[in-house]
Amino acid sequence: KYFQLLRRRGHCWNHKKVYRVYCQLKMNLRRIGKKRLPSRYPRPLGVPDEINKSWSIDFMSDALWCGRRFRTLNVVDDFNREVLAIEIDLNLPASRVIRV
Repeated sequence: KYFQLLRRRGHCWNHKKVYRVYCQLKMNLRRIGKKRLPSRYPRPLGVPDEINKSWSIDFMSDALWCGRRFRTLNVVDDFNREVLAIEIDLNLPASRVIRV
């Protein structure tokens, strides 16, 4: 960068000479980078200890043999992995998801 800057200013020095002077002035040392933040460890997920304490909701999508897409909404209890509700339709609007 400095060599090109000197060329634009009209100096016709050799790039090796410019580099040698640059090194003698100790300008070629690497700059100290920013300090990195300490690594944060993720907290483990809480394990439910009773039924109906936490649920998981999942949307899935698939296609029929004729090419039409259908979607499913699955609600699962995390404690005993029991399926609480399944909604299947070609489209699932928000009002229908809220109703479940």
